[in-house]
Amino acid sequence: MSVFNLIEKRRSIKQFDPDHKMSDQAFHKLINAAILAPTSFNIQHWRFVRVVDEQQRQKIQHAAWNQEQISAASELVIIVANTQAWSDNPRRYWKNAPNEAQDMLVSMLENFYQGKTWLQRDEAIRSGAMAGQNLMLAAEEMGYNTSPMIGIEFDKVADLIKLPKDHVIVMMLAIGKGTKPAQPRGGQLPVDELVFENTF
Repeated sequence: MSVFNLIEKRRSIKQFDPDHKMSDQAFHKLINAAILAPTSFNIQHWRFVRVVDEQQRQKIQHAAWNQEQISAASELVIIVANTQAWSDNPRRYWKNAPNEAQDMLVSMLENFYQGKTWLQRDEAIRSGAMAGQNLMLAAEEMGYNTSPMIGIEFDKVADLIKLPKDHVIVMMLAIGKGTKPAQPRGGQLPVDELVFENTF
């Protein structure tokens, strides 16, 4: 299926087959697609919490408005991001580059992020969101459906997954075999309301 078809076909599904199990091989194929998403300075801020314990899922569901897809989907992935990835042994992000290039990039990276907590957080969330989109499109290609979610009590979910203080939750993503189609699209804004040339 073409990328355009996948983008058009992908919809948020709320009802999943609770009996369908995804193989570890399929799950890792999805994650390997997710981590090919672009990220600033190749920092790779994203981290993925795969929630497999049923009791843990129930606790998370309780902290997420009791959305049924959390417990029914084959997989529940919480996409989080490390806001301090820029300072976490950064040379490893360019381990295949010459030493001179590594030195230059580390210096550029530090100058870019140092002291800018808003940028550290924004960039981490941007990277996590792009990984999430890769994950959703890859799942669609493999015959799975997805439901991205931010309707959660972030602090409670963070406590449940023992989220490190320098990480943020980007979104939760349920993945599985949908049992009901998505609702019709609510309505797209017209392109001429969204695209501007040169200035607003």
